[in-house]
Amino acid sequence: MNGQQNSGPVPITVCPAGDDHCPHHAEVQRLRDEIKHLAAMVRTDELTGLFNFRYFTQALSLEMERTRRSGQPTCLIMLDLDHFKDINDIHGHEVGNNVLRHISSLIQKTVRRLDIPCRYGGEEFTIILPDTSLKQGVRFANRLRLIIENAPLDVGTARLGIEASFGVDVYNRGDQASEKEFVEKVDSYLYQAKQEGRNRVCHKDEPDDLEASQN
Repeated sequence: MNGQQNSGPVPITVCPAGDDHCPHHAEVQRLRDEIKHLAAMVRTDELTGLFNFRYFTQALSLEMERTRRSGQPTCLIMLDLDHFKDINDIHGHEVGNNVLRHISSLIQKTVRRLDIPCRYGGEEFTIILPDTSLKQGVRFANRLRLIIENAPLDVGTARLGIEASFGVDVYNRGDQASEKEFVEKVDSYLYQAKQEGRNRVCHKDEPDDLEASQN
């Protein structure tokens, strides 16, 4: 050893402020954009652009915890497209995919900014409505039901009418149901809507006499 230090390449410090003059600015920005894109992919359904099932379970848990702490109700809507299998069988799966995109667009245009619309799976969707009572949730579900019913999709030279069935319930402070039990309850109202003839909203009865589901 001659006492001289090794003169290797001097590392360049990346500017944490994102200075445009920093030689690594463009690369750092590209990596940030890529991370943001990957984060969105993890929580978003690729076909519809709505939140996916994984994000739904996380969000519902958080909103129910918020209800337990603040007392503000969390309303949950589940909706399923009526006779969707017939659409796939008659018109093909690509038309079925277009229907799902169409319905997702209607949902996104109808919800508030704080609401959480998700694709639950297949032709079934969920919407979490924070700080929303059962009465308000039922009104919203009926409005969305009518929007879907009155927004047919053009398929070639044909016009395809679409309808949906809805189940609605609310989670209030003091309720003891788990996330799984809450979802199962709402799903039971959705099943009831299917059994009673489809294209309707079903929910539990309350003393304040909620508006009839078909109004």
